[in-house]
Amino acid sequence: MMRYLTGIILLAACRPAPHPAAAADSAGFAAMQARGQMVMGVDQYTSQHIFEDLPDGGRVVLERPDTTDSAGIATIRTHLRTIAAAFAQGDFALPGQVHDQVVPGTGVMAARRDLIRYQEADRPRGGEVRIVTSDSLAIAAVHDFLAFQRQDHHAAGHEHHP
Repeated sequence: MMRYLTGIILLAACRPAPHPAAAADSAGFAAMQARGQMVMGVDQYTSQHIFEDLPDGGRVVLERPDTTDSAGIATIRTHLRTIAAAFAQGDFALPGQVHDQVVPGTGVMAARRDLIRYQEADRPRGGEVRIVTSDSLAIAAVHDFLAFQRQDHHAAGHEHHP
């Protein structure tokens, strides 16, 4: 038993230290998650994001895996209604607060706000905001926005993707 424990300790001691960029990325991700919880009102580690590109725009899905968390689900729905209304006005301050930077695509989305519709819908475990436009520049901007969100949140690009 003692040799077994010694072997485990030696293996752990020999493991290379994480690359400094990975540690910074982890710290940056944790900070973004904390800002997200403040802005959205729900724990980001126990919520699920999906940022899906669609031919006419895309959609943002935010859900709680635990369907018994009715308060969390209600908070998500309120947040999604808030961002749908803000985005329709060309206001992208909330994603900027979460990510601590201007989010790619939002400048064009704000400038072309009259050509984009934001449709919020409830889902059983949260909600979604569907982003719809027929303007090719706006579609490209929406896709830039969603790609950045997917990367920064380490999130899925569509519903049936792990």
